[in-house]
Amino acid sequence: MPDIPSSSQPLPVSDTGEASGGWVRVALDVPLQGLFDYKVLIPVQVGTRVIVPFGRRKLVGVVVDTPEQPALDVSLVREVDQVLDDLPPFPVDWLRLASFAAQYYQRPLGEVMLPTLPAPLRRIGAYQGKRSAGGPVSRMDKRSGVQSKVSVAPDVPPLLNASQSDAVTQIAALQGHKAVLLHGVTGSGKTEVYMHVAQHVLARGKQVLFLVPEINLTPQLEQSLRMRLAGLGGHDALAVMHSGLADGERLRAWVRVQRGEARVLLGTRMAVFAPMPELGLIIVDEEHDTSYKQQEGLRYSARDLSVWRGNDLGIPVVLGSATPSLESWNHAETGHYLRCTLAERARDVGLPSVRLVDTRRLAMREGFSPQLIEAAGLRLEAGEQVLIFLNRRGYAPVLNCASCGWVSQCPRCTAYTVLHRGGARRNFLQCHHCGYQARVPVACPDCGDQDLKPMGRGTQRVEEHLAELFPEARIARIDADSTRLKGSAQALFDKVHAGEIDIMVGTQMVAKGHDFSRLGLVGVLNADAMLFAQDFRAPERLFSQLMQVAGRAGRHTKGGEVIIQTDYPEQSVYQALQRHDYVGFARHGLDERKAVGLPPYAYQALLTAEGKALADALAFLEGARALPDQDASRFSTASAITIYDPVPLRVVRVAHIERAQLLVESAHRRALQEFLSAWCSVLPTFARGFKVRYHLEVDPLEI
Repeated sequence: MPDIPSSSQPLPVSDTGEASGGWVRVALDVPLQGLFDYKVLIPVQVGTRVIVPFGRRKLVGVVVDTPEQPALDVSLVREVDQVLDDLPPFPVDWLRLASFAAQYYQRPLGEVMLPTLPAPLRRIGAYQGKRSAGGPVSRMDKRSGVQSKVSVAPDVPPLLNASQSDAVTQIAALQGHKAVLLHGVTGSGKTEVYMHVAQHVLARGKQVLFLVPEINLTPQLEQSLRMRLAGLGGHDALAVMHSGLADGERLRAWVRVQRGEARVLLGTRMAVFAPMPELGLIIVDEEHDTSYKQQEGLRYSARDLSVWRGNDLGIPVVLGSATPSLESWNHAETGHYLRCTLAERARDVGLPSVRLVDTRRLAMREGFSPQLIEAAGLRLEAGEQVLIFLNRRGYAPVLNCASCGWVSQCPRCTAYTVLHRGGARRNFLQCHHCGYQARVPVACPDCGDQDLKPMGRGTQRVEEHLAELFPEARIARIDADSTRLKGSAQALFDKVHAGEIDIMVGTQMVAKGHDFSRLGLVGVLNADAMLFAQDFRAPERLFSQLMQVAGRAGRHTKGGEVIIQTDYPEQSVYQALQRHDYVGFARHGLDERKAVGLPPYAYQALLTAEGKALADALAFLEGARALPDQDASRFSTASAITIYDPVPLRVVRVAHIERAQLLVESAHRRALQEFLSAWCSVLPTFARGFKVRYHLEVDPLEI
């Protein structure tokens, strides 16, 4: 995921501001390239939302231009149905951001703009009908007027160490745009650096955008920000935005930042599109995290768009991580980013020791080595907490019949169904790809043998075994299954922080961002699963994941320990991890990628096709691959492009839909963008001859 260069040109968006009655050009959320012209009878500003007729429907759109004449014959142009003026027009810089994202990610402008808005701002029923009452913003303002406000006592910030102070000084002194890579080991106090820099920016009357990768990281940070900001605008200076909010909550956050009432916006990737008229700083915490990449619809990277937005506005962007992405590290190595390093933990405690346990000749007990069981027992006796990390939820990955070899296969996907335990007589099989559920069979469907056995381990099975090993311990499982209800994740983490939990069993939800004061031991199970994955980014993801989860140990007390069970202790990923040597790992990884021409030394796009039959998807991709040869004049940069053969995805079928993909690559970003633009101009017409759906992903994360 490379950052997006400032040299790329966004789609044209008018700066004209106001227009007299005449014509407006509107972006609509429809799968069609281009904009749509309408007639207006009153002056309308660029950035205003309007309700317009489209076919037999009415849609909410955004005015992006006020042309002197429409592109169509005047007699064919329809009239705007309603101008929505309950919010100020979107600022021009927001329009530029949306336009750039549309161009770079090869999507229609309306498909970028409209989905980023809170649902009430793009819903016809919110503005028309007996219950509209002036629209959702007006209704929200009336409710907000009677809300009680809770005071928050200001927080006294801790003293910074020399490395933190130096980082704050360097970042606060920046004039104009600069991307800063804040590389700090886990527990080095990166959050305090963010806080101090944000206070400098807020004191100048500017706004701050603070991005985190996952929803469950927002509550802890929200509380810290509210206490710290109490002296700089009060408790209401902070707004929070993520997909877990109700429509009304997200609308309120959006409106408050657009009006400038909220000075800090804390959010997940969607918050990068929030209109902030006085934005002065963008912070991207855990910048390496794959959650910043949207995996459906507009497949954008919030991290990359943050860098572009910072450049467009001429403001600093701080990218923080203990394990930066190799793309960001390469930018720092080449001088494109300013690098600030926090090499030691903020408290007077060292990094945890990392022990590799070779499991090849050990007698394992339900996936646990004797060394891990002994270490966990000693930590519990000392009153410390233990975290067992396994990135696999459920009870077991598959159910198996030893007699005939039957395995629990999903009938809709080329994947196994996972065994889940939900209490007495509530066991079920579930596909984690399509959501299919079925009862656990009493006997093998093929041979009738009743001795069906679970194979492998998920977090539920690990939790069950730990309860047998340590019957006195209070155990909590923290994964996507145990935190489905709103607020349940925060309730579990609150129990951990209060010392009411002795052993945590968790997936990647617990691997980053959390500050557990009593955690002394981290045990890692099944780490080898990612060692030999086909994706070239797998070693980077494994190293990052393990270093992040290892960093949860010993943050407040000395003697933290990490035990990694592996059949391959000699692997370079584990050896670098044992030394806490991110720099060496990154250098080795970049050298390997440079030798074979992989990102960040190349730029990629992935065309994926889906159909009822795999042959249809492959035929479409084969035809798409041949398009440049049929019209060389249109594809002027084709000679700088490599198009690989279409191949089925690793999980070919999901929910009865067969999938295949085609990789496009170039050593030059501009050449790739020009090729993709030409390609996307002909693909819609070409696709009509095939029974497939397709989507294009620029800078794909997984191949």
